Amino acid sequence: MSGSGSVEMNDLLQLSVDEGASDVHLAVGLAPVLRLSGRLQTVDANVLTPDDTERLMKSITSAEHQQKVREQGGTDFGFSFSDKARFRVSVFKEKGRIGLCLRLIPTTLMSLDEIGLPPQVKELLYKPRGLILVTGPTGSGKTTTLASMMNMINIERDVHVITVEDPVEYFHDHKKSVITQREIGVDVPSFAEALKRALRQDPDVILVGEMRDLETMSAAITAAETGHLVFATLHTTGAARTVDRIVDAFPTTQQEQIRTQLSVGIVAVISQLLLVRVDAPGRVAAFEIMVTTPSIQALIRDNKTFRITSDIQTGAKYGMITLDTHLMALYEAGQIGYEDLITKAQDAESIIQKLQEAAKISKK
Repeated sequence: MSGSGSVEMNDLLQLSVDEGASDVHLAVGLAPVLRLSGRLQTVDANVLTPDDTERLMKSITSAEHQQKVREQGGTDFGFSFSDKARFRVSVFKEKGRIGLCLRLIPTTLMSLDEIGLPPQVKELLYKPRGLILVTGPTGSGKTTTLASMMNMINIERDVHVITVEDPVEYFHDHKKSVITQREIGVDVPSFAEALKRALRQDPDVILVGEMRDLETMSAAITAAETGHLVFATLHTTGAARTVDRIVDAFPTTQQEQIRTQLSVGIVAVISQLLLVRVDAPGRVAAFEIMVTTPSIQALIRDNKTFRITSDIQTGAKYGMITLDTHLMALYEAGQIGYEDLITKAQDAESIIQKLQEAAKISKK
């Protein structure tokens, strides 16, 4: 894409698919920017004017969503780029002008093995009920992990799966399962409302795109208690923080009851981060996996979540691993750099200590 003439949206979308970009950023005063393997790279094209970003926005945005931009200052939606890819789009106003961020949603789903999850995680997908939480910061691949899990259930189990998403990203065809995908703002007004209705639609498995508020959390916990396998995401890192985050969302008077419900309800917490690889192009996922045991149930119930990490350390036979152990393994395998190892670790001091001890031993 050379620097002459105006930029066309189709060319940009094609370029992002060809280059394997995860995101496209369009902002006034900059040429288009792609995120490749976690790093931002500017496209060789003209700097975008306010007219350009408005024109590019209108080329993919429905009249209804354009109205939302005018009235609310922004909107989110998903759309298909011919049969090549799907994009999740966020349109927003900044300094009175239009900006866009497009996230490329891969069309082929990875297996749990390709994502890097241990084989024990697959067993969780056959549980009759309970809550499985996939957590991590924005852009850590939670949606991809969940979509792969739904795909695995779809291929192997004859169940009714209801997903509630904002927006729907991965499209699932019915395979062995019946899959109902509902989009917030299109099919149903809110997550909480969708969950309330879902329980009347004979579901076996429910996927909640995001547990944003108290009402949604409460509905998800209830659904898990009443005999459904519920998957949900949260923007937390680590199993202990995830449990605390849910409990803290409730009024003090309800917290003890919620701890009891969670101790019985949570089946597993999978926390993930995406890190830039140093040995090859692309990124690699680091995981913390907690699978609930009677001991962990007691810790959740008795408000001793700070002890969960030591249970995870000794729970390898259940497929458990702490984030720091996985980061160390990726570092020792030469897949991630020292800086990521230290900055992303939950307990950086003990990692530094381990490395120093290992260095002393190798000197001997």
